[in-house]
Amino acid sequence: MKCPGQDSRYWQPGAIFEAKCPECGRTVEFFKDDTTRKCSHCGHRFANPQMDFGCAAYCKFADQCLGTLPSELLAKRDDLLKDRIAIEMKKYFRQDFKRIGHATRVARHAEKIGFQEGGNMAVVLASAYLHDIGIHAAERKHGSTAGKYQEMEGPAIAREMMERLGASEPLIEEVCDIIGHHHHPRDPETLNFKILYDADLIANIEDNHKGQPIDPDKVKKIIETSFLTEGGRKLAEKQFLNQ
Repeated sequence: MKCPGQDSRYWQPGAIFEAKCPECGRTVEFFKDDTTRKCSHCGHRFANPQMDFGCAAYCKFADQCLGTLPSELLAKRDDLLKDRIAIEMKKYFRQDFKRIGHATRVARHAEKIGFQEGGNMAVVLASAYLHDIGIHAAERKHGSTAGKYQEMEGPAIAREMMERLGASEPLIEEVCDIIGHHHHPRDPETLNFKILYDADLIANIEDNHKGQPIDPDKVKKIIETSFLTEGGRKLAEKQFLNQ
């Protein structure tokens, strides 16, 4: 069965329309269900400017339903995916509000650092929401929440979750790699890892000093020696030293 939104039997007036080519300005005719069209004058191919991709932005069967997806949609797809991952993380942790709160704060810090550093925000935020996803399995299998056990158990859980949501394989691979060593930086490291690491470090400092005053000298030393990005250092200074 064809998706009703793309089935011509349900089309209304305006389902066939004209759009200007962004390169040469000539008129190009579009059908509602065209994802892209090539300009017959200059040969430029561009995305349907009126197409409501809706569920195609996250549906893993979208490429089968609509054909080859334009790069604009693929970018939007990854951007929307982070929100669905956040929801799945909350479902997975259920009543464990401590872990939900920690992951949410890491994502918030990672977003601020990522915009300064120029990271791939789809990877950064997916990693932020899922970096501790193996903690329950670590407790159950190893009787410990130590970082090395989280790193052992987390990637498989994250992969299953992201595959179910229709994430691309390159995104899954990078996120799982980050989760699999998120407490242990390599030399050299990727920018996306560094952003996640610094965001997690800020959240951990917050957790460790909850309900008690922060020793400025101790935090200053951590900021000077432990952070991997300039954006992370600046955010930590603002968070803990410029209060």
